[in-house]
Order: sequence, then structure tokens, then C-alpha cells
Amino acid sequence: MSNDLAFSTLILEASFVVQLVMLLLLVASVASWYLIFVKRRTINQAETGADAFEDRFWSGGNLAEIYTQVNAPHEETGGLERIFRAGFREFSRMRKQTGASAESIVEASHRAMRVSMSREMDRLERYIPFLATVGSTSPYVGLFGTVWGIMNAFRALGQMQQATLTTVAPGIAEALIATALGLFAAIPAVIAYNRYASQVERISNRYDIFMEEFTSILQRHAHTQPSASAQQAGA
Repeated sequence: MSNDLAFSTLILEASFVVQLVMLLLLVASVASWYLIFVKRRTINQAETGADAFEDRFWSGGNLAEIYTQVNAPHEETGGLERIFRAGFREFSRMRKQTGASAESIVEASHRAMRVSMSREMDRLERYIPFLATVGSTSPYVGLFGTVWGIMNAFRALGQMQQATLTTVAPGIAEALIATALGLFAAIPAVIAYNRYASQVERISNRYDIFMEEFTSILQRHAHTQPSASAQQAGA
């Protein structure tokens, strides 16, 4: 057992199991940091897009004009816009059907928005559970590496005639590196998970509120004369 306490030396001279644990924790840390930046961009885009669309929607514009804008081929749409588009498309389609009641029109539109919202929430929540997994399991994986390393260190000490702190220190130090890597992987993942889970929940509530308000608007227009096309509807 070497007495060199250099960080790189401790890693290179660690047992295979401890090295495997360190490699696993390093991969988990890199993956979680990558997802932290990806989800940050995705969630920020969702919030910014919702702000912009709500400003446009509640400015009093014509619903058909707003639908045309968000349905343009080169228009970059956000989650709230896609929910609106799904609801208004179904509303317009149902209005063209003969004999469709106002209740069925509104119900179909609301159902279409609910499906669209489920897709959006699935996109926002994707990979967030991975951060929770890394945050909850990494300390235990690191602890396993530490226990294994210390066990090997004491087994090696048992074969020595004289054991001193100098001989036991490297083995214990290399084992403790696994615990440090476990915490290094876990702490950012836990912080990011708590933050992003809270933001996604707020976005979900925001989508829900918009759906209910938009459903109320569609309900008013659904009771107008069929000849008054949905293209005459105003927010």
C-alpha cells in the first residue's frame, strides 16, 4: 500500500470496486449537470413563451387571428400556444358539425386542450426524476465505495507486522473519496430537482388557469348563432 496521499494517486491505486464506484458517480454527476442546464433552458423557454402569449391573448385580439398567427408554419410556438391551438382547432371543427350542442362543442375543445397540456407537461417533466434518483442514491453509492475501501484497508493491515497511521491513512483516504464524489453528485441534483419541480408545478397551474378561462370564453361563443363563425370570436 503506497503512502502517497496525492489525489490522483489515491484514485489510481484504489481497488477495482472503489474505482468502479467513482466512475459511476462521475458519470452520474456529468449527466445530472447536463440535464440541469437542458431543463433550465426548457423551463425558462416555457415561462417566457407563456408570458408573451398571454400578453397577446389578453390584449383583446380576434381569436381567429391569434390562431392564424400561432398556426403559421414558421412561427415558433410555446406550450401555452399549443394548448390554445388544440382547443380552438377542435372548437372550430365542432362548430361546423350539424347538430352539435354547445355543451359538446365546449367539452370537446376542453378535452383537446387537456390532451395537449398532458403532452406539454410530459415534455417539461422529462428527465427531472433522474435528478431525484441521482440526488437520493449517490450518497449511498459513495458510502458503499467507502465501506468497501476501508474494509480492504483493514484487511491489508491485518497482514502487516506493525500498523501505523502512515500505513492506514492512504487506504482510508482513497475510500473517503468515494463519499466525497457521492455528495458532489447528489447535492446539485437535489437542489436542481427541488427548484425545477416547483417551477414545473407553477407552469402546470398556469396552464390549468388559462384552460379554464379560455373554456369560459369558448362557452360564451358556443351559444351564439352557428352562422356567427368562430372566426368572429374575440377574446
